[in-house]
Amino acid sequence: MKLKTLSIAMMSLTAPGLAVADELLEMQKNPNNWVMPAGNYSNTRYSTLTEINKDNVKDLNMAWSFSTGVLRGHEGNALVIDGTMYVHTPFPNIVFALDLNNDGAIKWKYEPKQNYDETVPVMCCDTVNRGLSYGDGKIFLNQADTTLVALNAADGSVVWSDKRDDAKRGATSTAAAHVFKDKVLVGISGGEFGVRGYIKAYSLDGKEQYTAYSTGPDDEMLVDPNKTMSMLKPVGKDSSLKTWQGDQWKIGGGTTWGWYSYDPDLNMFYYGNGNPSTWNPVQRPGDNKWTMSLWGRDLDTGMAKWVYQMTPHDEWDYDGVNEVILAEQKVNGKMHKTAVHFDRNGFGYTMDRVTGELLVAEKYDPAVNWSNGVNLKTGLHDRVAKYSTARNGEDVNTTGICPAALGSKDQQPAAFSPRTGLYYVPTNHVCMDYEPFEVEYVAGQPYVGATLSMYPAPGGTHLGNFIAWDAREGKIVWSNPERFSVWSGALATATDVVFYGTLEGYLKAVDAQTGRELWRFKTASGVIGNVNTYKHDGKQYISVLSGVGGWAGIGMAIPSLENETDGLGAVGAYKSLSSWTNLGGILSVFSL
Repeated sequence: MKLKTLSIAMMSLTAPGLAVADELLEMQKNPNNWVMPAGNYSNTRYSTLTEINKDNVKDLNMAWSFSTGVLRGHEGNALVIDGTMYVHTPFPNIVFALDLNNDGAIKWKYEPKQNYDETVPVMCCDTVNRGLSYGDGKIFLNQADTTLVALNAADGSVVWSDKRDDAKRGATSTAAAHVFKDKVLVGISGGEFGVRGYIKAYSLDGKEQYTAYSTGPDDEMLVDPNKTMSMLKPVGKDSSLKTWQGDQWKIGGGTTWGWYSYDPDLNMFYYGNGNPSTWNPVQRPGDNKWTMSLWGRDLDTGMAKWVYQMTPHDEWDYDGVNEVILAEQKVNGKMHKTAVHFDRNGFGYTMDRVTGELLVAEKYDPAVNWSNGVNLKTGLHDRVAKYSTARNGEDVNTTGICPAALGSKDQQPAAFSPRTGLYYVPTNHVCMDYEPFEVEYVAGQPYVGATLSMYPAPGGTHLGNFIAWDAREGKIVWSNPERFSVWSGALATATDVVFYGTLEGYLKAVDAQTGRELWRFKTASGVIGNVNTYKHDGKQYISVLSGVGGWAGIGMAIPSLENETDGLGAVGAYKSLSSWTNLGGILSVFSL
């Protein structure tokens, strides 16, 4: 199998266009590489490498590091393919190819030419980019200005590119492109500017295949009113249009800037979409379908097989873009092909990914108070009226809402270990005051309509936890409090060691069964990147991007933000972060 994987990779690196229909299906089986954002189609962020274990992890040392030359928030992680590491940066979205056979020397560098004045001012919550993807001998970069670029993996030359949207209307890109079989999938950012969300699919040679919108007419959403299911029932005709007032759906949000996963056996891909626009719920009466929803779609056609709305008529900006992790587990006494999602709204959802049946929905932070729970038959929340931000058709300044708008977890991805059956989840432990106000839509101008203050949840001063979650029952197995929100993606390994980073800049290793800390290292800047691992010349390495920023670190990334309500409330919540770390852009690599 390893020889076959290597030969496929070599063929595609040297001869674009000759790759087999699904080379990545084989390439992801080689644990020495890290060939896609989450390491595999299932989004588990799990590695079968075993050199680093509970006994020797304490001996990890810095092997080498690399400065990206860019400040601001460094989210995502590098790719590693047969001796070459591909590293990305925030805006201006530089890509480096580093030669692991030559002490990390730069093989090539690609720096796109983007219009700073048009793009950066409309990027919500920092200028982050969540990484690169590989397929058919190409590295795919999803630029901030919505240009999808295919680079020759061998020399960095542009093979093709397509600019699909316009920053002048607030449309940008922060998510990684995702390559599944013979398709490249990209979403869009800009819900805070009234952008209508969508998924767009390309062939590997750059031909547009389809576009699936989050809101609007059935044909534009690629929804069949009789065959697309929600809670095991057909959604019916005009399922989205009926839940919006007038044409509000055209500027209704539901953007798609998170992580996607893929089941090749079902040929279905999965993702969540974001908040409705505006943040003021009084201005958009109705359930606002299908924002804040999970989707299961056919990869070849884009048609929706099922959809589930987690937060109808959202009043708190509980984006649903977080990753969907695919596994096979016994739930309620029956084996299911599951899809597990940790939503911003504070609930961990376990779905049957074939049918869209809701199996489990429980709070993964005890502080969550806006809902008493979810009815598994209807999928609806038992909402707590006192935490509504709109009552009797009027805006309400509501205090003490848990979680805050950045959710019990934002985009920072969890990991799953098939050995323990547990999910390892970086979380926020933050509450808020939320005051909506009327806002008028103007293309390219902020369309938020709310002022926020954020602070630690009751009962402590810590802003985050790193938890182990049993999605079969919906319960926390163990929880480690952290001074700040855990804004780093996790890594689980076959030796039951789990890695994650902290906003202060620590990279930590913990015991997968107990959460006991085994090792820590203070990197050069706060960690909002995702930890991954690879093997080269017989040695296992752990790598992570450091560079504080993102929503939680926006106050440090943009020093001119001084008021506590700036950065949509994050500046006040994380004001003490500057006592612990500073801006940076560093790739740190560790080994025994």
